[in-house]
Amino acid sequence: MITAAQMYEEVRRVGDGLIRLEAKLDALGAADRDVDTRLGDHEARIRRLEAGRWPLPTIAALTGVAGLGAAVVQMLTR
Repeated sequence: MITAAQMYEEVRRVGDGLIRLEAKLDALGAADRDVDTRLGDHEARIRRLEAGRWPLPTIAALTGVAGLGAAVVQMLTR
């Protein structure tokens, strides 16, 4: 037989467990929002870095063409 006092204690333990669980869920929700914020920040930073990189291949190609042009001019003037 389970007494009313035992039932009450069990209900209290379950209630306390739910309170702890809610606190943990709130902490996870806050951490998730923090991760979302940092992810958005990283995304923006990566996009800025990628946008700043585009001239490098162009400069390399122009340097190669200029070197080729200089070699052709030097070969023709011999």
